[in-house]
Amino acid sequence: MKQLLALLTALCLILTCFAAGTAFTEEAEKSIVYFTEDISPEGLVAVYDALGWDPVGPVAVKLSTGEPPYSNYLRPELIADLVHHVNGTIVECNTAYAGFRAATAEHYQVAEDHGFTGIADFQILDEYGSLEIPVTGGTRLTGDLVGAHFTDYGSYIVLSHFKGHAMAGFGGAIKNASIGLASAMGKVRIHSGGTSDTHWHDELHFEFLESMAEAAKGVCDYLGNQVVFINVMNRISVDCDCDGNPEEPDIHDIGILASNDPVALDQACLDLVWKADGNEKLLWRINDLQGLHTLDHAEEIGFGSRSYTLVDIGKDSAQ
Repeated sequence: MKQLLALLTALCLILTCFAAGTAFTEEAEKSIVYFTEDISPEGLVAVYDALGWDPVGPVAVKLSTGEPPYSNYLRPELIADLVHHVNGTIVECNTAYAGFRAATAEHYQVAEDHGFTGIADFQILDEYGSLEIPVTGGTRLTGDLVGAHFTDYGSYIVLSHFKGHAMAGFGGAIKNASIGLASAMGKVRIHSGGTSDTHWHDELHFEFLESMAEAAKGVCDYLGNQVVFINVMNRISVDCDCDGNPEEPDIHDIGILASNDPVALDQACLDLVWKADGNEKLLWRINDLQGLHTLDHAEEIGFGSRSYTLVDIGKDSAQ
């Protein structure tokens, strides 16, 4: 009997240690997402500093210049301190649809009109065409067409305005790293699910969602540790910044989030939207367009994690 009790005790101890080890491993695998409710130049710099990132070489700050005349792009007065903090150059790529940002000269004019050239150097990465970088592990893409000037920079801050999107359901870090960093031709490749560089295929919806995840993975694989992601959750309209006449937001401003994992970052933003008052239109759009499939596919191909730990830097600093 004593031997049996000893055996059972040992077995319980092993199971307890295994469970604890499993819990520790699962916790260790969670990505860290930093949060502040302070949507201000100081809050943006603070959440960036929380990442503890050490950029190498020239730093590019990738954002959307916003389609005229009334889009909800991130205003220069909000982002200027961060751009100066890293001595960064603001970068963009041309669009693949009709508008004020499809041609390089007009796009530079938009950047000036919206105040970006007044706070920092500005460059359109695909001004002189495309550069193909490899995409591994995917099912839609084997290569991603980014702007030819992509390699002019050693490090990237992907600075995104989190909002809805008429095709992807929502736009955040993954969209900005994929569609945003893609050249005009690269945008067509992603939208066509990897089937064409010249013809946009709207009917290939799931292929498009999966191609976004794969293109973002290609960018992250290429840059390694030299890319970080920040999402600003203000003026959260159901419409994207590519819409020059978006609907007014129904959701109050929430905060700024940052991570080195764009999948976790977008998931954290979605979780905050799901808790927010006035979220009905945006949730409908995300669900109607199966927007979560992008995050599902990202995990399937080994890119990022939807599991995360949210660290509120405001609460941490107050303790």
